Amino acid sequence: MGKSILLINGPNLNLLGTREPQIYGSTTLADVEASCKAHAESLGASLATFQSNHEGAIIDRIQAARGNVDGIVLNPGAFTHTSVAIRDALLGVAIPFIELHVSNVHAREPWRHHSYFSDKAAGIIVGLGVYGYKVAVEHVALNFKERAVL
Repeated sequence: MGKSILLINGPNLNLLGTREPQIYGSTTLADVEASCKAHAESLGASLATFQSNHEGAIIDRIQAARGNVDGIVLNPGAFTHTSVAIRDALLGVAIPFIELHVSNVHAREPWRHHSYFSDKAAGIIVGLGVYGYKVAVEHVALNFKERAVL
């Protein structure tokens, strides 16, 4: 059985490809998800995707992943700087995760420099554009431990 990966995208990432393309590029979220699924499969892993603009929905999806996925790739969007609740959900399910940002948040507004997730993430990918998703999926597929099947 291969690794199971969950890709979660937070608020406004459904607008990838059209929202501020000078910052986020022109690739759509659907294209990112399809590319990540294909890449995961090429590595013998499976990938499920989820996007929401709502904090509670993201928390519900993280909690539903408990015992069902080996790793999470999380682009929390603006929740990066505000969501203790998503942080607590990640800690509560104890699933290792990669924090991902399409843009280099450290080269942007000062309020974007703080993350509620970075100190708990297994890794952080920042500023590689949508290519960062492929890097994150590959890292989870090749390096995270497979969950124990009870």
